[in-house]
Amino acid sequence: MVNALAVYLFFKIRIILGDIDMKIRVIKKSKHKLPEYSTKTSAGIDVWANLEEKIILKPMERVMVPTGWFLEFPEGYEAQIRPGSGLDIKKGITILNSPGTIDVDYRGEVCINLVNLSDKSSVIEDGERICQMDISKHEKAEWEDVDILLESERGSGGFGHIGKR
Repeated sequence: MVNALAVYLFFKIRIILGDIDMKIRVIKKSKHKLPEYSTKTSAGIDVWANLEEKIILKPMERVMVPTGWFLEFPEGYEAQIRPGSGLDIKKGITILNSPGTIDVDYRGEVCINLVNLSDKSSVIEDGERICQMDISKHEKAEWEDVDILLESERGSGGFGHIGKR
């Protein structure tokens, strides 16, 4: 049987903490606000360009866009940089290495590798939302060198194979 006091204390602590499971340390050299979730249930954190002057991104051109954020998060976590649907659909701009991973031991400025996939030049403005960042827990894998793998229904069928039945 669960101890009622323990349950009460657990929920009381969760309420006080506001369901925050961890804190991320941020050095903010950006003139914009700290990272934030757009809504209470958002998985991704909005990321904004921190620019001294606007960037004109030509078709198929790439650029590293600074954010002014330097992060430190707990071991066992990573940050993934993912495209934001607005920039993709409106301007044809996306993240080149999507999702980009920020490892726990990286301490440099978070910069976003954007590419213009449209046929027109596009402008990136200071303070513009350029992507989303998702913080997630990850596991470490141990590799085992073997001579054979267990059989599976799919076998060695590759790209598009699952859709052909």
